[in-house]
Amino acid sequence: MRKKIVAGNWKMNKTFQEGVDLAIELNKVVVEKGAKDVTVVVSPPFTHIAEVNKVVDNDRISVAGQNCATETSGAYTGEISAEMLWSSGANYVILGHSERRTYYGETNELLNTKVKKALEFNLIPIYCVGEVLEEREAGKHFDVIKEQIETVLFDLEIADFEKVVVAYEPVWAIGTGKTASSDQAQEVHKFIRTLLADKFGAAADNTSILYGGSCNPKNANELFSNADVDGGLIGGASLKAEDFIQIINAY
Repeated sequence: MRKKIVAGNWKMNKTFQEGVDLAIELNKVVVEKGAKDVTVVVSPPFTHIAEVNKVVDNDRISVAGQNCATETSGAYTGEISAEMLWSSGANYVILGHSERRTYYGETNELLNTKVKKALEFNLIPIYCVGEVLEEREAGKHFDVIKEQIETVLFDLEIADFEKVVVAYEPVWAIGTGKTASSDQAQEVHKFIRTLLADKFGAAADNTSILYGGSCNPKNANELFSNADVDGGLIGGASLKAEDFIQIINAY
């Protein structure tokens, strides 16, 4: 049975103290009001991870990095390794987010290396895929997603693949106020699951596929009601405890 997951990506927001305060507030509402059958993940900036990990109930909230390096260690100024994330208390890492692809030129080949490095150090990759507006309008979104999935995940052993979470980001719906319709989300999530099943068989039935395009308290219930939508990768709404708890409880 696949997990229901709601993951909050804080991106480059919150100073250290603001982040710790938010984590304490989130922990309080999750412990008091949160659905116990939902896996909750928060992804603060790297500088906050160790302290956030200390102030949350680790049975209710897991911590994620927002990225990791392709290398284990060495002369790579400014990089954060998967081992560093793990040693700071992270259980998950977000990889392939559209902002990393767009602003920092991350390729599918590079992300294949990052996914393997994360798995090597016991981090669960939340691997992001999705199309930009031009690709959607040209009807190429399935081709784009197929390449992103095949290039990055298809050479994994089944035992490693079973640890991976996939997040679908319609890039045209991130931070724009636009949201894929419930039917559009389900269509792509079903396509992803079918693609994974063709390669990995029954293991794909247990893969959590999250929706990551402007999910908020108003649309979460409709999105999560789809058969192949197993939760959300939440941006702005994860920075407000009351909004985030409403999304967690949208099931």
